Amino acid sequence: MQIRSLDPIADRALVDAFFVAIADYIELERGEPPSPKVTEEFFTDTPPGCDPAASLRLGLFDAGQLIAVTETAFGYPEADCAYIGFLAVSAAARGKGAGSLLLRHVETTARARNARHIYLGVLDANPRGRAFWEREGFTLALANRPITLGPKTQIAHRLGKPL
Repeated sequence: MQIRSLDPIADRALVDAFFVAIADYIELERGEPPSPKVTEEFFTDTPPGCDPAASLRLGLFDAGQLIAVTETAFGYPEADCAYIGFLAVSAAARGKGAGSLLLRHVETTARARNARHIYLGVLDANPRGRAFWEREGFTLALANRPITLGPKTQIAHRLGKPL
């Protein structure tokens, strides 16, 4: 398996196709099917006060196939924190260690960038995702935050762990 940065121009079609392949999650999160807007947001959005150019946008490849992606920003919610804005694994690779492998890479990079904590948001509508994060050592940091993604507003919880 290989982890590498995703380029917003060269890899756009690859990421578009990945989001179509994980349409089940995109629809759970946003209440609408994947679209080029979702890919654009993956490459450009960050939490408040973060520099998009400093964010990690990574892909995990197995035999040349993109099987997982992540976006991680630095400096939110505090200057010494990393924030995973998105991490998704293809249906075929779920439950086989791809998410954990990509997370270890993100954590190593965050430590190298002097982050002391790592955070993320998990949706109430995604109990399987929350179970994954809790197995990885994340605990509740902030409960019941309404968030809007696309046309859908739902409840998310911030989870975190020290690095």
